[in-house]
Parts: sequence; structure tokens; C-alpha cells
Amino acid sequence: MKPSCWIIMGVAGSGKTTVGRALAERLTWRFIEGDDFHSPGSIRKMAQGIPLTDADRGDWLAGIHAAIRSGRPAVVACSALKEKYRRILRGDLEGVRFAFLNGDIDLFYQRLSRREDHFMGASMLRSQFEDLEIPAPEAAVHLDASRPADENVSALARFTRSLNVK
Repeated sequence: MKPSCWIIMGVAGSGKTTVGRALAERLTWRFIEGDDFHSPGSIRKMAQGIPLTDADRGDWLAGIHAAIRSGRPAVVACSALKEKYRRILRGDLEGVRFAFLNGDIDLFYQRLSRREDHFMGASMLRSQFEDLEIPAPEAAVHLDASRPADENVSALARFTRSLNVK
């Protein structure tokens, strides 16, 4: 099945946005930033270090899914930590593929500690790892988040081209 959407997933600090934006540019697909779909209340909670509940995430996931289905091929940056979230994001759409940026909590903590302009702080990282359900290799392309972003982008672009998608 040809991908029509890549969802770049992983915990905070894994490089979802960096890889996602660069992949979208490389493929000339649109880029969707999952963080843009959080409600103001959810952003306040996360900024205060309060993990979101499944109920908090319902409208967020539905909004991202609607954005995926509303247009041309897309690359989405979205944590998609649990399998049930990935099922909501995929819905009944064919061609939705996941790429999982996997890595070490210490690396991600270092990255988050350097962030100055984002609501998701390093204090939230442990709860994200606790919620993370690592996708099976057949359910997602696994990428090493410690590798340079351009290497991961190139790997995904090659994989996409191998499926005859422009």
C-alpha cells in the first residue's frame, strides 16, 4: 500500500517536528504539526507538568485525523504514544504509515532542557515513557532518534520512493 500520510511519532524531544518538516519538504507533501490541535486547556495542563488523560486527547486526535483526511498527502508530527491513539489517527484511511523515533530518555531530557519556547517541559518526559506503547516493527518503521535528522529523513524518503510514491 502506497503511503499517503506519514505520522512521525515518539515521545517529546525525539525530533518529530524536525524530521516531519524535513520529510514533508523532501516529498513536497504538506506538514501537519499535531501540537497545533491541542486545546488551550490541555496546553495549560502540560505547561504545568500535568499529564493529559485519554479524555483530554480525544478531540486532539479527532482533529488530527480530520486534517489528515482533508487534503493531499501529509506528514504529521504527533506523539501517538498508545496503540489506541494510532487506531484513531488512522481510522478507516488507507495509506497511513507510522515512523517511530526511538531513543534514550537521557537524550530526550537533554533536548527538552534546551527548549525555551514550547509548553512541553522535561518534567513531562517520564510520564510519556510510561504511556508509550512501542509499535511492533510491522506496524511502524523504527528510527534511531540519536542519528542526525537528515539520515532519518533520507531513510523515510527512500522507503516512500520504493513504494512508487512521489
